[in-house]
Amino acid sequence: MDFAAFLQPEIKTYIDQLSAHDDPVLAEMEAVAAERNFPIIGPVVGRFLYQTTLIRKATRIFELGSGYGYSTLWFAKAVQRLGGGEVFHTDGDRKNSEQARSYLSRAGVVDLVRFRVGDAIEALHQTPGLFDLIYMDIDKHQYPDAFPVIREKLPAGGVLIVDNMLWFGRVVDKNDTSASTEGIRRFTRALWADPEFFTTLVPLRDGFIISVRV
Repeated sequence: MDFAAFLQPEIKTYIDQLSAHDDPVLAEMEAVAAERNFPIIGPVVGRFLYQTTLIRKATRIFELGSGYGYSTLWFAKAVQRLGGGEVFHTDGDRKNSEQARSYLSRAGVVDLVRFRVGDAIEALHQTPGLFDLIYMDIDKHQYPDAFPVIREKLPAGGVLIVDNMLWFGRVVDKNDTSASTEGIRRFTRALWADPEFFTTLVPLRDGFIISVRV
């Protein structure tokens, strides 16, 4: 199922037009994603990440899964506007990490980013301190395993954002019992059942949740 299947084509075009930007580095990253069929959040969700960072005044952010740094750049631009802080980029592929470093350097925000190569959940566990905002976009079967570590690292008032929560509609397909789909379902049940988190599912693109620890 295409992302656009959740919206009328005219509405999708309207939202895309409102989300247009003139950032040359982001534009190049979007073009590379289209050429390589590499999954990125796109400018619609990117604006949401940027805005949420400003609203929360989040200056310490951890990304579980960063690819070549598209979402990292949105976060880092917001942190820069807030006056500085730290954004942690994680990816299991060193080439993605190196490419992200290049893009973020050209965008003038690389000094705000800390790079971790390897397992994202373990990197979060090993990184000292708490975070204002945690963003997750790793392999979907890992979502349930990440939640206990996220709980350790997110204080009251902290924000959690998780991508691909509709999983192209597979979450409601009773015949889909794949590890990825079941991982999203298990994580969803655990998060909604946790009284310390207030969570909303936003049906933009492939669906993402925003949750605040209360």
